[in-house]
Amino acid sequence: MKKVGFIGWRGMVGSVLMERMKTENDFGPFESYFFTTSQKGLAAPKYKNTHSTLLDAFNLDELKGMDIILTCQGGDYTKEVYQNLRSSGWNGHWIDAASALRMKDNSIIVLDPVNRPLIEQYIDRGGKDFIGGNCTVSLLLIALQGLFRENLVEWISSMTYQAASGAGAKNMIELLGQMNAVGECLNQNPGTDALLLDRKMTSLMHSQDFPKENFGHPLALNVLPWIDVELPSGQSKEEWKAQVEANKILGNASEDIKIDGTCVRVGALRSHSQGLTIKLKKSADIKTVEELIQGANPWVKFVANNKAESLKSLTPAAVSGTMNVAIGRVRKMSMGEDFINAFTVGDQLLWGAAEPLRCVLKMLI
Repeated sequence: MKKVGFIGWRGMVGSVLMERMKTENDFGPFESYFFTTSQKGLAAPKYKNTHSTLLDAFNLDELKGMDIILTCQGGDYTKEVYQNLRSSGWNGHWIDAASALRMKDNSIIVLDPVNRPLIEQYIDRGGKDFIGGNCTVSLLLIALQGLFRENLVEWISSMTYQAASGAGAKNMIELLGQMNAVGECLNQNPGTDALLLDRKMTSLMHSQDFPKENFGHPLALNVLPWIDVELPSGQSKEEWKAQVEANKILGNASEDIKIDGTCVRVGALRSHSQGLTIKLKKSADIKTVEELIQGANPWVKFVANNKAESLKSLTPAAVSGTMNVAIGRVRKMSMGEDFINAFTVGDQLLWGAAEPLRCVLKMLI
């Protein structure tokens, strides 16, 4: 049996991956080895065919014993270990949730529902580096796969509403801490009129006592219109990823589909949303657009464009913890017959992160 090494399995993405693999009984056909950056020698998790103790995630000799390495440890780990491991002669398959290797010429960004044929071709050619994509990009492509497959999309403006979980577990906890501080302030001022309460909340958010260590700014009762580092173009890196990663996933070597917009952090705890303006290459009636979206893959959940269904099913609360990528508010826009409006939301820890890694691991096994 193949030997598979897991790194970063205790973090958010890694924990979701382990949960999915356990639920789907994935551990049987291979031997599992769990690596650690800090707890070498302690007992490993007890899954089927699992080595009993934790191995050193920085020990190249132990890593070289693996046929496949799957890491959710993050980009800093990849940068420190990957090239040294390759230079030492290791020729196994590397599966990575981090962005460090995404745009390398010899890697492929994996998103099974959208580019499985390209992944199969890459494996047949002897490709070794399988990288998970940006979460909002992956969710966008799954939601709109039917339109991309028919080559209908000229460009997209994507305005994202990204949950705290996209920044990590500490940030999720900080958002909850901010919400708790807001609740305590409310409880200390019962019966206060709305305008006075608003002033108290604004003062609270600017105070030194408001928890802001991770975000640097209030997120509760607020939005943060910047995610990731600044680029010379005026984009954030999160916004830049949309076009370059989407076209790599789709295999567009010659003509890029233009994708741009503003990425915003909002006070949702888990699951990212996106408001979309889609410019079609040619006009298509709305019923055709709906049918193409609905029939693309089993995970698209189409939501009828009405108030009741949108508020019930097209929200982070509705999709968090599920494999569904919901898309709704689909309608023609007033700018012209070839402009489509849409809104989509999906769990960025599942199809946005863990599930594409799980799918490619199963393909390699």
